[in-house]
Amino acid sequence: MQQQDPSPIAACTISRDVQNFDLLIEDMETALGENWGDLGFSEAMAFLSQPDSDGMEFVAIAIDSTDEEKIVLLGDLITLAKSKDIKVILIAEDVSPAVLHQLLRQGADEFVPYPLPENELQAAIERLQKQPEPVAQVAATPTMSGKGTPGEGVLLSVHGLAGGTGATTLATNLAYELATVEKTDNPKVCLLDLDLQFGSIATYLDLPRRDVVYEMWADTDALDDEIFQQALTPFSDKMQVLTAPPDMLPLDFISSEDIIRVLDLARKHFDYIIVDMPKTLVSWSETLLNYSQVYFATLELDMRSAQNALRLKRALKAENLPFEKIRFCLNRAPKFTDLNGKSRVKRMGESLEIGIEMQLPDGGKQIPQCNDHGLPLGDSAAKNPLRKEIMKLARSLHDLGKDEAEAA
Repeated sequence: MQQQDPSPIAACTISRDVQNFDLLIEDMETALGENWGDLGFSEAMAFLSQPDSDGMEFVAIAIDSTDEEKIVLLGDLITLAKSKDIKVILIAEDVSPAVLHQLLRQGADEFVPYPLPENELQAAIERLQKQPEPVAQVAATPTMSGKGTPGEGVLLSVHGLAGGTGATTLATNLAYELATVEKTDNPKVCLLDLDLQFGSIATYLDLPRRDVVYEMWADTDALDDEIFQQALTPFSDKMQVLTAPPDMLPLDFISSEDIIRVLDLARKHFDYIIVDMPKTLVSWSETLLNYSQVYFATLELDMRSAQNALRLKRALKAENLPFEKIRFCLNRAPKFTDLNGKSRVKRMGESLEIGIEMQLPDGGKQIPQCNDHGLPLGDSAAKNPLRKEIMKLARSLHDLGKDEAEAA
């Protein structure tokens, strides 16, 4: 008589030595019972290349700082797994943000820090089962595509966690780079300044603040395509801008309903909508977080930013809001050769239990000079290191959107 086949392997861990991750062993047993296996890095490459790996749900790649030198091999493992529609959970301990950034960009679907928070592995598995597409890519979310699809424009919000962390500079220049990302047939981009009191996008782009913006916000019940278009101001025929009103308004002057009406119209007419948020959390901040594909939070390597990041994290998790949409951007990041600074960045991320996924270099005196002259960096300081990094971000976002559109 033939013996029955054993239960199929649903997942496996991949590591240098799984005994270094004893909490992972416990959580895998809790989640999958005996339906999982363990592989070393070289064994995993061979196994994933064989038909025996077909049908696996996911692999959990566990790494620590010792494995950073194997980044090419790790990237190949992720690429091989993704080619077979196998989800990838990246579990990392003491790994530098740059390595995490590269591996997540390579295609890892979820990132979980080690030691594993309670029930976090099970939650990551459940998210994978609910999401058919990658959900943990740096600076991107499952639905980045939107070009040419009415009502499906991509919404990207930028929120400064402290004064002077470069949120408005990032929002303004990211919008401009997206609007000029192609040589021909550029996407349609709209830049919204929702800081009704101290919004400075009009200054950064040398645009007038018009009364029609106040009139639009004052009566969004009557808002239609024509009124919305009248409230927008073009910049260099490359993008449209909704500036802050001429006069300071209380942030509760507008409601979540007002925001939704404006966002729905913007997504209908534009491929990308970049929102510059006020630093204050208000009643409609939740609306922007829920609507955004990615919510950038800028900070610096100082105590005020660290404390505010921690407070934001606690506030969002206490209300069960989608904290996973937050992408922390470190402004004025240490240079590549500044080992002490890079160590501080690492300690900051570990102490806050957040991933600092983007590090924006210090652009120097050119940045305030360009802002004072009302010109984006791409027009007046094309070789500035900050401009180059924002340009890379815009390109990666746009390429991701095109890839998803083609896949659909």
